[in-house]
Amino acid sequence: MIRRTTEGLVRQDLWQGKVIVVLGPRQVGKTTLVRGLAASVHKDYLYLNGDLSSVQELLSSRSYENLAAVIGDRKLVVIDEAQRIDEIGLKLKILIDTQPETQLLVTGSSSLELSFGVNESLTGRKFQHFMYPLSFEEISNNQGQARALDGLELRLLYGSYPEIVNRAGSERRYLDLIVDSYLYKDLLYQETVRRVDLLKKILQALALQLGSEVSYNEVAKTVGADPATVEHYISLLEQAFVIFRLPSLSRNLRSEIKRGRKIYFWDNGVRNALIANFSPLHLRQDTGALRENFLVSERQKIKQYHQRYSNDYFWRTYTQQEVDYIEESDGLLHAFEFKWNPRKRASFPKSFREAYPDAVTQTISQDNFIPFLSGDRA
Repeated sequence: MIRRTTEGLVRQDLWQGKVIVVLGPRQVGKTTLVRGLAASVHKDYLYLNGDLSSVQELLSSRSYENLAAVIGDRKLVVIDEAQRIDEIGLKLKILIDTQPETQLLVTGSSSLELSFGVNESLTGRKFQHFMYPLSFEEISNNQGQARALDGLELRLLYGSYPEIVNRAGSERRYLDLIVDSYLYKDLLYQETVRRVDLLKKILQALALQLGSEVSYNEVAKTVGADPATVEHYISLLEQAFVIFRLPSLSRNLRSEIKRGRKIYFWDNGVRNALIANFSPLHLRQDTGALRENFLVSERQKIKQYHQRYSNDYFWRTYTQQEVDYIEESDGLLHAFEFKWNPRKRASFPKSFREAYPDAVTQTISQDNFIPFLSGDRA
């Protein structure tokens, strides 16, 4: 059992008079975490699985009396996969307002319905945490840094879902199961997702453009759909924690790309499963893109887990000058270039340095990526 950083964050928020919401993809261990935590702090807790039709029916009423009858005198209630329960935000609001002494611990594998219902209804009434496939830091803390480094190529190829990390030798089989059975599960409940085949084509197109700027028009031409539909499906995939977008930074130069975006996958293994390519790194043409995806997605995880906040970008001009990754916090820019070979030190474009003279720059290589994935900056 690999200890998850999110557990400590959730534990410190217990019994503060707030609903605790844990969001993240399916199969990353949310159920294991909340049930284990609940059992450790209050043995007589109530567990409700929102995927079950019986639970959906049990929580179908808006009536306080009916909701209170379900909970009874339990002081800790876990509602798993809460996005499957109609009007869950309103029902959580009713419960927290009327039974503030009861701790509500809620998970969701999609921010779709859950966010629409929860954010509006629970303003000022919730603590929200995120949970993703295992971070490199979590693996290092559990296995030791040397072993984690030895397994780095496996993480670049097969990703870091807990079952993948714990099933050495059967990674591809379990990745196929995750992609085929869980990746789209919440999206398929949405009326706006009518074409699973189109969803898969869009994901495959994004997988092949990893590390490059993404044009909705080009993806639309590739998959045979209109750009508005492509953008809508990409937004849904982002809310389901399959991908995330990184916008372009544009402030000082006319030549800067102003509405560009890169799209990354939360897990390298999912990306490689979509294109059915698990070849070793030395045989691949996309090794640089895999390393970039790994570094950027891991950085996003560590920022969430350590509660460090910034606005994140990439930078590019129409003349193809670029900076891989930029964080802005407290008015200061931190710019990073990814060069895995430490002997190939990056040269930041002169136009970027002149436009943003106060930016702190750093090259991330195999020699110094561990501090970067621990949340450190230059």
